[in-house]
Amino acid sequence: MANLRDIRRRIKSVKNTAQITKAMQMVAATKMRRAQQAAVALRPYASRLDDMTANIYAGMGPNEVSHPLLQERKKSGKTAVVVLTSEKGLCGPLNTNLLRDVLKNDDAGKVYISVGRKGRQVLVRMKKNLLADFELKDSPTFAESKAISRFLLQKFEENQFDAVEIYYNRFVNTLSQIPTRFPLVPIGAETLAVAKALGDSKRAERTQTSPDGKPNATPSYNFEPDAAELLGKLLPYYVHLLVYEKILESRASEHSARMVAMKSATDNAKQLVKDLTLEYNKARQAAITNEILEISSAAAMVA
Repeated sequence: MANLRDIRRRIKSVKNTAQITKAMQMVAATKMRRAQQAAVALRPYASRLDDMTANIYAGMGPNEVSHPLLQERKKSGKTAVVVLTSEKGLCGPLNTNLLRDVLKNDDAGKVYISVGRKGRQVLVRMKKNLLADFELKDSPTFAESKAISRFLLQKFEENQFDAVEIYYNRFVNTLSQIPTRFPLVPIGAETLAVAKALGDSKRAERTQTSPDGKPNATPSYNFEPDAAELLGKLLPYYVHLLVYEKILESRASEHSARMVAMKSATDNAKQLVKDLTLEYNKARQAAITNEILEISSAAAMVA
């Protein structure tokens, strides 16, 4: 009977665990929907800003572009790596896969800025050069993310590092999150060229022909202030928005991965309860059979 008691305790314990993981799954699903909506809603705005910045840059001659955020340099010899991870665990291999990529590309010239407790713990344990650490809520605002991008731009202007790159989990869908490296600063000409090409193709799809059937002419713009000054004002904001976009993608990935992990844990717990129940019934049946055999043997001996 001691064995039966142990099985009953295990069944009760697994059922309690299943209730907890089910509740966590529902909470993660609610947060996931909000995070996905925020990440997806920002994409058209970010794409339009990409397009606008790229078009201003493309309309200027190479000699006119002198903004520090567009210039490659080798002064400090260091690269700042922003690592976007979750504040909490229980989200499957999401953080592990991202940090594996970060550490695989590590070298002596890199300093780290962690955003999220899980990333900070690993970087500190591995004794990496941690320059700063930030913590964000589940639903960070643009103003909160600007504290990170402002810090990056300030240290970049002070020549503490020559480039900035971000490691984050790119949200594809609920079941797919891809660890991604994104070079943030300096803003490469190829990045703006890709943004311009995407913007041109989208405009071509929207306005292929005019109402009279003739193809639309490519619009031209006059800038006031001039294009160089406007680009200088726009680029820091462009960096702020890129950081915010990557944070939202990371949060959407986190909640999606947690919901999937908790659903898997709940399903496994339910299956384990079935297996333990079957084992319990077999043990109970064996115990009853033994008792019957003992009674029958005793009756036979008396007879």
